[in-house]
Amino acid sequence: MARTRSSSSILLRYFNPAYYLKRPTRLALLFIAFVFVSFIVWDRQTLVREHEEEILMLKEEVEHLQIELEELKHEGGVSVEKTNTRRKRVDIAKTDSISTDPIEAQRREKVKDAMLHAWTSYEKYAWGRDELQPQSKNGVDSFGGLGATLIDSLDTLYIMGLDEQFQRAKEWVENSLDFNKSYDASVFETTIRVVGGLLSAYDLSGDNVFLEKAKDIADRLLPAWNTPSGIPYNFINLVHGNAHNPGWTGGDSILADSGTEQLEFIALTQRTGDPKYQEKVENVILVLNKTFPADGLLPIYINPHRGTTSHSTITFGAMGDSFYEYLLKVWIQGNKTEVVKHYREMWETSMEGLLSLVRKTAPSSFTYISEKIGNSLIDKMDELACFAPGMIALGSSGYGPDDSTKFLQLAEELAFTCYNFYQSTTTKLAGENYFFHSGQDMTVGTSWNILRPETVESLFYLWRLTGNKTYQEWGWNIFQAFEKNSRVESGYVGLKDVNTGVKDNMMQSFFLAETLKYLYLLFSPPSVISLDEWVFNTEAHPLKIVPRFAPGEERKPRIR
Repeated sequence: MARTRSSSSILLRYFNPAYYLKRPTRLALLFIAFVFVSFIVWDRQTLVREHEEEILMLKEEVEHLQIELEELKHEGGVSVEKTNTRRKRVDIAKTDSISTDPIEAQRREKVKDAMLHAWTSYEKYAWGRDELQPQSKNGVDSFGGLGATLIDSLDTLYIMGLDEQFQRAKEWVENSLDFNKSYDASVFETTIRVVGGLLSAYDLSGDNVFLEKAKDIADRLLPAWNTPSGIPYNFINLVHGNAHNPGWTGGDSILADSGTEQLEFIALTQRTGDPKYQEKVENVILVLNKTFPADGLLPIYINPHRGTTSHSTITFGAMGDSFYEYLLKVWIQGNKTEVVKHYREMWETSMEGLLSLVRKTAPSSFTYISEKIGNSLIDKMDELACFAPGMIALGSSGYGPDDSTKFLQLAEELAFTCYNFYQSTTTKLAGENYFFHSGQDMTVGTSWNILRPETVESLFYLWRLTGNKTYQEWGWNIFQAFEKNSRVESGYVGLKDVNTGVKDNMMQSFFLAETLKYLYLLFSPPSVISLDEWVFNTEAHPLKIVPRFAPGEERKPRIR
């Protein structure tokens, strides 16, 4: 019987060269197939290799650009090289896509709804005016007609993802904002609201129109620093450049008004490459540092001719507050480098002085910061001073372990007192200031509430820095009190009296710039305006942190 070939023997013949020598057509096909496969393999390997090289080059370019952005060369201590802060849209608004606590998300939306109500009312009744009067449904120009509420609200709209509203506001800035007004503007208010608001909008959106407008108004403010000492006059005419101080100060400049322009003007120099802005404001600190007292506490009046302080109140409240805030924040803005170290040193000296003003009430042991005239303490604390718990908490990490714990605890105690400013009234909204008497804890002094942000600002910082949700609960209670007592048909109003609840007729621009922004961030993930990347000015406008270096300081190579 004949045997059939096995399948294995049939397959083996295809590996025998003699098979193809007898069949030239198949040999040619095999050769073509070999060349084709070889080309495909080679091409794939080449593409992979080129792709890997391209990725490596892109990574190196990104790293290079990051270094270029973060490290500036300086000449004479002032940056003259423009920082490339123009960027694509900062994607911070889409917080809904971030996994968060559902209660936080719900509360954040409620705050956003409040912002929409306030903004829509402003847009309807006061578009382009400085502030809205909700009861009478009309706008007023409290700051010379510079569109204060609109500019103050730009970054809040952006952060909350209200894109259409932001675009309409941007178009107004581009087409209608005009600073050529014969108006005596407050250098302080115009800097923190207008310059700060425009720079923040620029840092967030990268749109150059905001930077150009910031330069325009800053140039109009600069002559205020042309004094014998360099301490600025606090008011200036925006057209003629005539600067002066108010009569009620006796010709003196005010501490907070003179020492709260550093963040904005340094940022302007970093973004334009023009050193004149930074030079003017840093000279103020150099002048004050020459006679800086051992306790770091300065009276609120400064002579602009001599550059020395006058006999007046020492306070962390009105007219003193933000000077101390900016000592810390300029250090943070410069990324805590050696060139800004003296700001931190001055701030720490002032914090030792602050400790000498700290007192406790009886019987409830509320911690508060008293005021001082000469050697006498006054048992009074402004709600404005409720920024201090947040400032102290923010600066506590710069200390060693023991002092860090001590100052963070002080911040938490002061925040508890500020929260009780709200809880102690009928409406659960705080008065303007409080007095402390033995056996009585606290009593409200000036009893109005004008929608101020300082307490919720401190709650925001303490929540970010400790993770303690108690501060979110306190903030939510304050927000609900605003909703109950201050919300009206056409916006939000303050109260003439926090116990009777009688309403006033003004929606302050800082309610949109600060109060609602801090409340929104209180219920947002910490990555939204990260404190590692941004520093807030005293009007809650976030500015990008940019490292500063001494003249000629060499960059240290990064070790991969």
